[in-house]
Amino acid sequence: MKSYLKKKNPSVPQSVLDMIPQYISEGEAEGVRGDIAFAQSCLETGNLTFSGSAVTLSQNNFCGLGVTQRGKTGLSFESPQLGIRAQVQHLKAYASTDALVGEGIDPRFRYVKRGCAPYVEWLGQKENPRGKGWAAGEKYGEKILSILKAVMEEGKVQFMESITLSAPYMVRVAIPDLNIRRGPGTSFQKTGKFTGVGVFNIVEEKDGWGLLKAYAEKRDGWISLAFTTRM
Repeated sequence: MKSYLKKKNPSVPQSVLDMIPQYISEGEAEGVRGDIAFAQSCLETGNLTFSGSAVTLSQNNFCGLGVTQRGKTGLSFESPQLGIRAQVQHLKAYASTDALVGEGIDPRFRYVKRGCAPYVEWLGQKENPRGKGWAAGEKYGEKILSILKAVMEEGKVQFMESITLSAPYMVRVAIPDLNIRRGPGTSFQKTGKFTGVGVFNIVEEKDGWGLLKAYAEKRDGWISLAFTTRM
């Protein structure tokens, strides 16, 4: 979520980045997915830029809570955590009929038809079969899910970039002409050398390529792990 937001809003304040884990913790407390609440906040506030939004950062209101008509400024909360908590509680009001686990701080909780939007898509009044929902805008819920998908894709990228923790280990090469390249990929220049048949130590792994121990100092000797067998 942090990585997604930094890409969408490069000037995002550190204070906003620091509050993002609270979406998860507050969501877990009430059985609501915090990443959905975060995606909704991105939609409502222009990725926390608050550009064109009815609320400001100082209100600690990240979902337009209380903005019931054009020109209304919405509710304010004492801290980012309380603002996120109120948002999570409001989502829970729509999603289920379960009682709140924590103390209710969402002033508009009582106005929601409980359990009327168990699916994110139904948060949009036009898509809700009962005509209820959080917002009147067309495909409101679908827009939230689109942001959520982008957040999760960003998470996959971050995960793949971090996979260097499985090395060191040994691999067996069964072909005599496995090229050694100066970097992890076919776009890097060949060294002109081959591993030959044998067993080799891999000290780092990246994107399906392994760094040979003999080249570890200069990090200029990589082989494709697709042609090896891990031991």
